[in-house]
Amino acid sequence: MSVDTETCKHEITYFGVTNVNVDSRTIGSVDVWRCALCKKRFCEEKQLGIDSIVDYVGMPKIEPDEKWAVLVRKLFKGKDRWKLVRLKQNGTLKVENPDDKVIEIPIKDFKVDDPHHTSFLIDDNINKAIEI
Repeated sequence: MSVDTETCKHEITYFGVTNVNVDSRTIGSVDVWRCALCKKRFCEEKQLGIDSIVDYVGMPKIEPDEKWAVLVRKLFKGKDRWKLVRLKQNGTLKVENPDDKVIEIPIKDFKVDDPHHTSFLIDDNINKAIEI
């Protein structure tokens, strides 16, 4: 039986984690949650050492045509090097860099297509570590 994710009264349970590593040292993670009814996934970014309160209540929203991914900014270091984003299959991703510049990054087949950035889909890396 298929449940429409847009009308589902989600029953969220913890599903797994994706660790983000630099030189085999974990610097952050993405917690992955899943609805027991419709199987929709929700993600939450966790930067180690940063206890800021998020600006939303409940699980972060994602559109049906998007996938969760870790965006890696090759020109930055530390916590600024990565960010949890939502990728469409094709198009552009607008993202604010730590230097307060908003940039547009081309996306092709749910992957970043830019020499200064790369991406890892969360769906491919649940309960794994990605080395950035």
